[in-house]
Amino acid sequence: MSTVLDTALAELAAGLPDGALVTDPDVLAAHRSDRAPFCPSGRPAALVRARSTDDVSLVLRTAHAHRIPVVPQAARTGLAGGANAIEGCILLSVERMDRILEIDTVDQVAVVEAGVVNAVFSRAVAERGLFYPPDPSSWEESTLGGNAATNAGGLCCVKYGVTADFVRGLTVVLADGSVLRTGRRTAKGVAGYDLTHLFVGSEGTLGVITEVTLALRPAAQAPLTAVAFFPTPAAACAVVSDYMADGTRPSLLELMDRPTMDVVSAYRDLGFPPDAGAVLITQSDRGEQAAADLKRFADIAAVHDGDAIVSEDPAEAEMLLAARRLVAVATESLGAYLADDVCVPRRMLAELVDRVQDVARAHGVRITCVAHAGDGNLHPHVLFDPADPDQVERAHRAFGAVMDLGLELGGTITGEHGVGVLKRDWLTKELGPVGVRVHRDIKHTLDPRGILNPGKVLAAAGTTADAVAGDVGTA
Repeated sequence: MSTVLDTALAELAAGLPDGALVTDPDVLAAHRSDRAPFCPSGRPAALVRARSTDDVSLVLRTAHAHRIPVVPQAARTGLAGGANAIEGCILLSVERMDRILEIDTVDQVAVVEAGVVNAVFSRAVAERGLFYPPDPSSWEESTLGGNAATNAGGLCCVKYGVTADFVRGLTVVLADGSVLRTGRRTAKGVAGYDLTHLFVGSEGTLGVITEVTLALRPAAQAPLTAVAFFPTPAAACAVVSDYMADGTRPSLLELMDRPTMDVVSAYRDLGFPPDAGAVLITQSDRGEQAAADLKRFADIAAVHDGDAIVSEDPAEAEMLLAARRLVAVATESLGAYLADDVCVPRRMLAELVDRVQDVARAHGVRITCVAHAGDGNLHPHVLFDPADPDQVERAHRAFGAVMDLGLELGGTITGEHGVGVLKRDWLTKELGPVGVRVHRDIKHTLDPRGILNPGKVLAAAGTTADAVAGDVGTA
């Protein structure tokens, strides 16, 4: 261990609560990475389990002084390598900062620490007659701080938006340990630059979020659910375009193609028709208007050879939604996969789905597709055998080809998973030279020594970021 690192860890041990600083090699190994396969991760020097903003401030102040890289973490449910350790870093976990500090039913806001789990929070506000819509598939595990850091989405985004649409303010610890409070709790406020949303989606590269002020909504009415099966994904995508263009705003509109249905069925048999090429699941939470919304959906589905069923049984509806939520765990049970996350204009969704299968054939890999269809946000999963080097290489090339395709169709490389390490090269393509320069300028201003999550999102010239391991994007 270097003298500088020894000194820094001694300072942290003296200033942190008992048990907060961990150097046990087995514990460090268990915290090296998130859920993204084949993203490089180094050996961390220590893990700090912060309990307060003061703890986080001490860690960053010390790391800044000694030029030691810091990788922020929470539940590590990410799919882009954004929480992966780099060599010799301090892992800074906010997972134990898990208090709901306030739920205000008058102004319909809440204040939470960064480690509060999404589902725990959602249930807590529901008990007060309120509703927090963002619900990523990992909502039973992922934290609100991590959701804010990646600007996470979810199944309800089509109507209610992503995490950023509900973040009103933040407490953020900057690279030098200073504490910044951004935004406000009021419904309106335009004073100064929008620093809050600069940090939302920044993936821990500009500061460490320790507290979030969130807007809430009145409790939604119990939704009505419909499912429709189609001969092809293109037919299902045509329904998405027509239904959304009709002025209807469903609270959920999800697509699974046949390969995805097969993966889910192998994990748990939910009775999918064997001849269906795709399925759409939709909901309306508009109370008395819900039945009319879903009748309109069924009518549009019929025009495109779809067979729609409206379910009035809450248990049956929950089973349909469970099928969609099972996609991630069912896919994980097959072994290794790379999760793409491209988002395109809705009118381009059918072309994207069709051409993804062209990519699969061209590279000789299996790709399943599930989508937040109402948002145009497609999740192609590139499946491969990690023990076969040839398959690994072809999978990486297919993964990149899908992102190139999304950009070609006027979309983005990530709708909700973030950039991390996995998509860094493609972010450069999406931003262009001026965008890259502005990103680097902001990074340098807020983190001049390059200690915050270096190498993630966009490597900045002349900082610690240039020295990080491996670049999966060029595989």
